[in-house]
Amino acid sequence: MCILFIALNQHPKYPLIVCANRDEFHHRPTEQAHFWPPENELLAGRDLEAGGTWLGINKQGDFSALTNIRDPLQQQDQMRSRGELVLKALHPDSPLTPTWLSEHSEHYNPFNLIFGNAQSLFCFNSKKRHTTQLTNGFHSISNGAIDDIWPKMAQGAQALKASISQCDEPDIDALLAIMKDETRAKDSELPQTGIDLEWERLLSSIYIKHPEYGTRSTTIIVQDSQQNTHFTEIRYDGKGRNLGQQTFRVAKTNN
Repeated sequence: MCILFIALNQHPKYPLIVCANRDEFHHRPTEQAHFWPPENELLAGRDLEAGGTWLGINKQGDFSALTNIRDPLQQQDQMRSRGELVLKALHPDSPLTPTWLSEHSEHYNPFNLIFGNAQSLFCFNSKKRHTTQLTNGFHSISNGAIDDIWPKMAQGAQALKASISQCDEPDIDALLAIMKDETRAKDSELPQTGIDLEWERLLSSIYIKHPEYGTRSTTIIVQDSQQNTHFTEIRYDGKGRNLGQQTFRVAKTNN
C-alpha cells in the first residue's frame, strides 16, 4: 500500500471512509480481494509471494492497512514480511497491540500500520516506534509519517473532504476518480526520501502509472455507524487499464 486518505467521523452516516491505492511491482503475483477460507471472516487481497496482505477488513468491523516507509538505507534482506502485520491486526485472537508492535517492529523493514475501527483508529510508525491515535478529521498516510505535508497527501485529503461534503451518500465513482489523479508535484515540492529524482517525480502523484511499478489497485471502504461496510476494489495493469472491479457489502457480526 502506498497511500491512504481517511475521513474519520466526518460524515453523518459513515464514520469511517477510506480511499487507498496499492503501489507495487506489476510482476509480483497477487490475488484480488476475497473472503479468506476457511473462516471467511477476513476480506482482503493476497500477496501470493509472501502470503500477507496490504489492506483488509473483518466481519467485526475492524480495518487495517499498511504502507512501507521509504528509506533505502534501512531496507534489509531476510526481514519478515510486513504484510503479515495486517493479518495479525485483523485476527480476533491477535496479540497485536502498540506494545507488541514496539517490541517486534525491528523484525520488519520500516512501515506504518493503521489498525482499529471508527471508535479507535491507530497508526504505528516503526521508525519512531510510536503509536498515534487518529483524531476525528481527515488524514493521509503514505511512505513517510502520518499527515506529512507531501503535495499528493494534502491534495487527496482535500479532495476527499470536498467529495463527501457535497452529497448525502458518498459517491464511489467520485472517490475512485480521486485515486486516479496522476498530477505530479513540482520539483521544489518533492520530499527527500533517498531515491533518485526521476523516481521521486514518478511517485509524487496519487496514481502511479509505469510499466514496471505502479498502482495495482484502488480500494474504497465506506462503513456506517453500525459498522456495516461497503468495500469496492478496482485493479489496474502497467498501462493503467482496468482489470476488473468488484464490490462487497459486509454486515457486522458479533462473535
